[in-house]
Amino acid sequence: MAVLRKIARRTKIKAKIRSRVFGTPEKPRLSVFRSNKEIYAQLIDDVHGKTIAASSSKKLTDKTNKTEKSALVGKDLAEKALKAGIITCSFDRNGYLYHGRVKSLAEAAREGGLKF
Repeated sequence: MAVLRKIARRTKIKAKIRSRVFGTPEKPRLSVFRSNKEIYAQLIDDVHGKTIAASSSKKLTDKTNKTEKSALVGKDLAEKALKAGIITCSFDRNGYLYHGRVKSLAEAAREGGLKF
């Protein structure tokens, strides 16, 4: 029963965030998805419905913890975004709390050169 409440809570927060955050070609939306094992991030242009750049922890083979892997994903995404000519973006935490792996990814993306 508690799992359903947690999912419903995240869905409610996600809907509220998505009503406010919208990606354009000049300022795409940085969307984060966190599973139990992996973390995924992508820059999305909502006007055309296309992904500009994406990165995930699936390709990483390092024996590091999940927080460090998410920092590597953030740096990788920032490099890909700068190659594509993207400097600014809006952050969509997808209903997750800004803590732990999500925070680590966001801070690493900022260090990599993205502004949001």
